[in-house]
Amino acid sequence: MSAESDKRKQRRIPVELWIEAARDGELYFQRASNLSIGGAYFTQTVPLPVGSKVALKFSLPNDTHEILCQGEIVTAKGLGMGVLFVGLKAVDQGRIEKLIDLHEQTDKTQH
Repeated sequence: MSAESDKRKQRRIPVELWIEAARDGELYFQRASNLSIGGAYFTQTVPLPVGSKVALKFSLPNDTHEILCQGEIVTAKGLGMGVLFVGLKAVDQGRIEKLIDLHEQTDKTQH
């Protein structure tokens, strides 16, 4: 099994989330349209080259805790790009996982 197909197996949820991305002294605010414990997908942006590294900073909805980690651009197409979280702390992974669980539970009760 390839790493690419393994990455796509991660549970991901739709989000409306702004993530601060810093690279080469420049700061960008990226809009994430989906989120998993492994990364996020940025929409409505001019993508950076695949392999680019960025410093990420964001907070999850209804949570004031700031998550800091590195990111690596793994896909870039059209006006979007996928970013892989690198060095995400276990406690922050847990926060994201909790948000995904909550979203999935809410989704089930609404259907």
